[in-house]
Amino acid sequence: MPSIFTRIVNGELSSHRVAEDDEFFAFLDIQPVRPGHTLVIPKREIDHFFDMDAELLSRVLVFAKPISSAIQAVTGAERIGAIVAGFDVPHAHLHLIPVDNMAELDFKHASPASHTELADMAEKIRRVIAS
Repeated sequence: MPSIFTRIVNGELSSHRVAEDDEFFAFLDIQPVRPGHTLVIPKREIDHFFDMDAELLSRVLVFAKPISSAIQAVTGAERIGAIVAGFDVPHAHLHLIPVDNMAELDFKHASPASHTELADMAEKIRRVIAS
């Protein structure tokens, strides 16, 4: 059975896409730690992040770099924290979270965001990536 992320990539479930190429897909987390919290995933279903081969693993970070810069520009965060946890969905994913300090890198701060908030944020991030 495909993971929820595979279903998003396949267009079976909606998402607020931030960026996409042949190998990767980035979209906003529906329960962000902070607005702009983005998930970066390989389109190919791989359970554990570090099960990606070395080349794919390095390319996911290269793919995430301009997204991270765009999130920072849009949110004004001091940094973009990156977390690989992988407990909630059995599909490799990288969390990009705008933060101003280490204490903000805590999923206890996560709360649902509205469709409107997510759509607005995704559009802002896409505009910065495209510029």
